[in-house]
Amino acid sequence: MTNIDRSGTFKLGAFGVKRLGYGAMQLAGPGVFGPPKNREAARAVLREAIASGVNHIDTSDFYGPHVTNQLIREALHPYPDDLVIVTKIGARRGEDGSWLPAFSSAELMRAVHDNLRNLGLDVLDVVNLRIMLDTQGHGVAEGSIEAPLTALAELRRRGLVRHIGLSNVTRTQVAEGRRITEIVCVQNQYNLVHRDDEAMIDDLARDGIAYVPFFPLGGFTPLQSSALSSVAKGLDATPMQVALAWLLQRAPNILLIPGTSSVAHLRENLAAAEIALPPEAIAELDGIGRTG
Repeated sequence: MTNIDRSGTFKLGAFGVKRLGYGAMQLAGPGVFGPPKNREAARAVLREAIASGVNHIDTSDFYGPHVTNQLIREALHPYPDDLVIVTKIGARRGEDGSWLPAFSSAELMRAVHDNLRNLGLDVLDVVNLRIMLDTQGHGVAEGSIEAPLTALAELRRRGLVRHIGLSNVTRTQVAEGRRITEIVCVQNQYNLVHRDDEAMIDDLARDGIAYVPFFPLGGFTPLQSSALSSVAKGLDATPMQVALAWLLQRAPNILLIPGTSSVAHLRENLAAAEIALPPEAIAELDGIGRTG
């Protein structure tokens, strides 16, 4: 079995987690909407993740909606003592599967209670506030996050949430957020090709705050690069394993949550913990972001 301890650990609020975790988004149906084709196969992936040493699972009640959280509860409850479940609020799903902003105080409270109920918990370990201010899509966009974050901070004061993170945010919004409440992690898009957050990652590392890249393997459009394929071939690894290994060496505060609905693919992802990239490979991979 792969030893994911080699990925190292980092603090996520009060919790020490292994840097290679698991993202549950792909356990829902197509388009992250509706149930999976095979619920038992989905539960098997979750059990395999825990058996392999994963102690950080990322989820949200708007995956499905409700589906991934219910699967996590069915597969893993009662939870291992060291398991940290991180969820997200700030969005809801339309009847057509669309992703809609939902960060009024009432919507955030409802979302926290939905997560608690479907996960079978009394308190949520970490809740990321997903910011959706980009009217043209799902990218980051400037704008104050004071109102929704203040509402979430109030739910933390009530004891429903232990720690707060931010998702899909700019450096300005992170600074604003840290003036309002303690922020333990930032979850943004970042991978070998998409590197807008280089400075943010280094800023957060200096302050001991975790950075959790979503779409570490490209998301719905998997990473493709001749340089990546070449490095992977030389290391007798897959391109996706190398992409994950590159992220692990990029900064000590990066926590990975690659997702999959396949046990075989899960094992392949976790094996990235054992890949040591030589300096020449890192240099070649670094060049992808500069040219791509």
